[in-house]
Amino acid sequence: MIKKIDHIAVVVPNLEEGAKFYKEFLGLNLADVEEIEGMDTKVGFIAIGETKIELVQPTKEETGLAKYLANRGPGIHHICLEVDDIEADLKAFKEKGALLIDETPRKGAHGMKVGFIHPKTSGGVLIELCEPSHPKD
Repeated sequence: MIKKIDHIAVVVPNLEEGAKFYKEFLGLNLADVEEIEGMDTKVGFIAIGETKIELVQPTKEETGLAKYLANRGPGIHHICLEVDDIEADLKAFKEKGALLIDETPRKGAHGMKVGFIHPKTSGGVLIELCEPSHPKD
């Protein structure tokens, strides 16, 4: 089911500004910046070993992410767990009684399939499941 932590997402008002701390203090570079159609976000990744920090910037003010940022400010937004079969895992979570934001996967960064589990299910933490478009061996 769960293979590893893929990334920890941090919501920021601006990717480039948000990345400055990681570059200047930690020597880590922002890479793989892309806009995610349908999610109204711009994302960039900072690799640390096999795990990444994902900086997430809303691109429209009327989105849930923009409202989250306005209400709570920049900070940790969600934890993403890599899985082998996201459809089966979302179904299994639902059968166990989890509240799902996505009952079927949607397209995320790098062509991954993603789905979110509502924080009411997981003690207040937004959990993202992701299935890579080309699974790693």
